[in-house]
Amino acid sequence: MPSFSPSKFTSVFLVSVILSFSLTTVAENRTTNIGVIIDERTRAGKEQKTAIEIAVQKLNSGSKDHKLAIYFTNSSGDPLEAASSANELIEKQKVRVIIGTNSWEETTVVAKVGERARVPVISSTTATLQPLSHLQWPFLVQMTDLDISNEINCIVSLIKSYNWKRIIAIYEDNVYGGEYEGFSILSEALQKIDSIIEHRLVVPHFTSPFDPKETIRDDLATVLTTKQSRVFIVLKSSLSTATRVFEEANKLGLTGRDSVWILGNGFSSILDSIDPLVFRPVEGALGIKTYYSDKNPRFLEFRSTFKSIFKSNYPDEDKSEACIYAIRAYDSVETVWRAVDRLGNLNDTDSGFQEKLLDTILSNNFSGLTNTIAFKDGKLSEPQVLQLVNIVGKSYKELAFWSPGSGFSNTSLKQLSIIWPGDLINRIPKGWTMPNNVKKMKIGVPDSTSFQRFVKVEWIESTNETKYSGFCIAVFRAVVATLEEQYGYTLPYEFINHTGSYDDLIDKVYYKTYDAVVGDVTILANRSKYVEFTQPFTESGLSMVVPVRTDPQRAWKFMRPFTIEMWLASGGILFYTMFVVWFMEHQVNREFRGRWMDQLGTALWFTFSSLFFSHRENIRSNHSKVVVMIWLFVVFILTSSYTASLTTMLTVRMLEPTVQDIELVRRDNAPVGCDPDSFVGKYLTDVLNLKNIKNITSQDEYPENFKNGNIVAAFLELPYQKYFLKEYCNKYMAIGPSYKFGGLGFVFPKDSPITDDVSGAILSLLEEGRIIDMENQWLDTSQNCSSSDSGVESERLSLDNFWGIFVISGATSTLSLLLFLYRLLHNKIEQRIISYHGSRWNNNNESRFRRAIRLVMIMLSLNPSRVQPRENLESSQEWNHQNPPQWELVSPTEVPEHLEIGRPTQLEIPMRKMEHNMTM
Repeated sequence: MPSFSPSKFTSVFLVSVILSFSLTTVAENRTTNIGVIIDERTRAGKEQKTAIEIAVQKLNSGSKDHKLAIYFTNSSGDPLEAASSANELIEKQKVRVIIGTNSWEETTVVAKVGERARVPVISSTTATLQPLSHLQWPFLVQMTDLDISNEINCIVSLIKSYNWKRIIAIYEDNVYGGEYEGFSILSEALQKIDSIIEHRLVVPHFTSPFDPKETIRDDLATVLTTKQSRVFIVLKSSLSTATRVFEEANKLGLTGRDSVWILGNGFSSILDSIDPLVFRPVEGALGIKTYYSDKNPRFLEFRSTFKSIFKSNYPDEDKSEACIYAIRAYDSVETVWRAVDRLGNLNDTDSGFQEKLLDTILSNNFSGLTNTIAFKDGKLSEPQVLQLVNIVGKSYKELAFWSPGSGFSNTSLKQLSIIWPGDLINRIPKGWTMPNNVKKMKIGVPDSTSFQRFVKVEWIESTNETKYSGFCIAVFRAVVATLEEQYGYTLPYEFINHTGSYDDLIDKVYYKTYDAVVGDVTILANRSKYVEFTQPFTESGLSMVVPVRTDPQRAWKFMRPFTIEMWLASGGILFYTMFVVWFMEHQVNREFRGRWMDQLGTALWFTFSSLFFSHRENIRSNHSKVVVMIWLFVVFILTSSYTASLTTMLTVRMLEPTVQDIELVRRDNAPVGCDPDSFVGKYLTDVLNLKNIKNITSQDEYPENFKNGNIVAAFLELPYQKYFLKEYCNKYMAIGPSYKFGGLGFVFPKDSPITDDVSGAILSLLEEGRIIDMENQWLDTSQNCSSSDSGVESERLSLDNFWGIFVISGATSTLSLLLFLYRLLHNKIEQRIISYHGSRWNNNNESRFRRAIRLVMIMLSLNPSRVQPRENLESSQEWNHQNPPQWELVSPTEVPEHLEIGRPTQLEIPMRKMEHNMTM
């Protein structure tokens, strides 16, 4: 066993202490160098530098294993200087990560430098990133999920909500020129919602050697004098350049009422930190800014620290609030720190360290100052949200939120309470106005119309000018006057007469040859695909007009008031009533007796004379009186209605069409006429399947063609049809269905902002009744036509109008007849029983009810052969050779005329004979 000496123990102890101290020193001295490229002259650069210093100080103080060393460089906003700074940081300072860059141009060149050196580059600038963009810049890490296309889609959604058609785009030029990518994206997105960029204002970069104020002033003056749009979108601009734009626009009056200013994310995101005096000229503007929550405890702590340090470092700055640039810079530093911490003791000089550092950065997942920091495809995986704000006073108010997946949180932006430029509150700004030096609008007018009361173009030799008149021209001139009164601007224009079809006019507007069309143009769906129509100023439709002829059936005019069914029903109820009255009166009334021919004549005469309330026959039976009373009521209604209808037919001239309906025209392939320049011919062929179509170029040619038989019908639009029927009073009529269309309106290009104002002026004229007055002035004729109804059949009285009283009359007659038959049968049976039982039956003290019961019992037990004795049969046979005994024919409610008081009646004689026979 080896011996253990004190000297050896001391040596081992000293070596252990030295090694542990050396390892601790190495661990404490392990530092990761980070390069930062910013523009220290800008507010964003100042905030980024302050936030990074705060992050490094806090993270280094809380870590014993490693430290972060920061190296700042100033790019001055120049991409070449940024690339040079990146090379210097990598080669001299040995940085392992680069943070910063304030523009996409700087980011791309620095990312290229980082790719060659295998150094990750973390940037918070926005750009249009494709799904495979991380393959193009594999070492680029985007500290945002928001790109330019999302910002522009948010702006386009805003424009679509308010239906602004023309836009002026403003953006700052690149240092080395070249097209700004966001402009092309905006132009393409606006085309999808039928809006256009009327003008783009490219302002010089703030690093330009000459003062850009003059250039900005000249460009804005051009907008003022020649452009209609007043919707300005500031896509990309530095704070200093945007400030100049606002000041010059305010001086020229481009920030007043009916102007709209939309500030992009690049400017709106620093609203919390800039001097309110900067955006005072554009008070009422809308801003699109990145949203972040300011309620996070970590953010509240950071904001407090940031304010104190920023105010100390930059005392000249008016506000010390942190904006989105500071937040992203802080999160970028923490992202690097966490990645290095996860790599442990891995030396940054080892092979593959940079790739491992990049992978570790992209695999981070932690809570940053405002949201979760996690990456996918080289950018933040959590979608960021944009916020719509309204600049009011020295601050702004929040309006709505927008996200790439769902759009605006408020589906109806028009309901938001927004203070627009010029303190406009009660209405939404139009977003356009007439420029000061605008050229006159070229308005096409059809010079060959079939009906010149609508549009008339004539050359005046004495004045050597073209005169435009007609109903449509009068309406347009009234609209122009209304625009000046209610909307405050003058619409300069000049008419240009156009020879050709109406479809050619539409094409001229579509291809920008004409700025508008004024005339009798019908609003159609296929035309609306290429141009925009105003509100219709008169209705439109298509109907068939044919000549009329006087009613030829004058000899039988008296039959016209009633339909065939009505005549048959009236005759049926008349003869039925005659039969019922005759049957009941025949029993008690001598005037209804005699030979059958006499009885039939009496019944017929009574019934027909009751039609004129001139009957002379006396009515005996109460049942008959009820029937006749109801019948006279029916007669009164029928005769009154017949007289009124016949009087109308004889005093009013009834007109009948020569052609009843379009089916006859289609079946016989009859020739029809229409205007050759309108859409009617194509509609008749394609929709109504008519083949034999004649072109009629003037309204005066229609009567001649009708007279010569060249056409049997004419198809006219509804406004023309009304005027044509008034012009040729009671000679033509419109028949068949009316095919409806959109009406007559004025035509403007798809992107014309004037359309809405013209439509509003037309509505005002309609509500005030001024268009009706113009119709009466231009389309009303001097003839006083009392047009007759073409539907003659509708004036004839049918059974549907009177079936109720027929039912009442028939039911009353039937019920009276049944009651009469019942009473008659009852009396006959009772008399027969009396003849058999004698005075035992005739008990005056017995009630009718008990007598009826006894009568039924006797009838059930009576032998028919015993009802009448044999000796009485002989007398019965003798009576049968003469008229029936009067007592058998007497109505149960009437007293026969031959019965007199004090004399024995025929009813008593048989009873006495029966009693005498029974006593023998």
